[in-house]
Amino acid sequence: MAIKIPEGYRQNANGDLVLIENIKAIDLLRDELVVSIAARSRERSGELAEFKNSIMAEIQAFVATSAERFKAKLGGTKGNLTLMSFDGRFKVVLAQQDNISFDERLQVAHSLIQKCIKKWSEGADSNLLALVNDAFQVDKAGNVSIRRVLGLRSLDINDTHWKKAMDAIAESVQVTGSKSYIRVYERNEAGDYLPISLDMSGV
Repeated sequence: MAIKIPEGYRQNANGDLVLIENIKAIDLLRDELVVSIAARSRERSGELAEFKNSIMAEIQAFVATSAERFKAKLGGTKGNLTLMSFDGRFKVVLAQQDNISFDERLQVAHSLIQKCIKKWSEGADSNLLALVNDAFQVDKAGNVSIRRVLGLRSLDINDTHWKKAMDAIAESVQVTGSKSYIRVYERNEAGDYLPISLDMSGV
């Protein structure tokens, strides 16, 4: 719970109350700058969220109208959709991205792959062993790389334990949700579509 700060005091990062007269002028100036930037950033963030929601609603309304008029479903796989302006200058892309995780069967796959590695320990391709070991390394949060683990399935290895491991990986995949992304592009004079950035770092 936020405490009521007495007049003439400021609360520091440790939660201690400090007399304003004891705070350096440069610290107060820095605080004023950071708080101002943060307040404006929160405001812009809210505007972007509202902007995205309004665009999503407009696209969904257009899709519904098109489907009603032409008795057809508009859009690609998993709801992905690309809309073009009449002159081809602008392009709006609606993309759905699944959030993927693995269940306990990933550990079964890891165990089976370890059997393969043990069997291949003599004369095995060191690059392949490094690839397999790297795929199951966890990050600081204890998560494995989804891209690296799924990438193992593209390896054509004729081994019973390996094939069972690949089946276990496939069965362990869980879709925990999805996110919608909207990207807007404008075609330049060379005919290339360049994104209209709504990301501060890309502006």
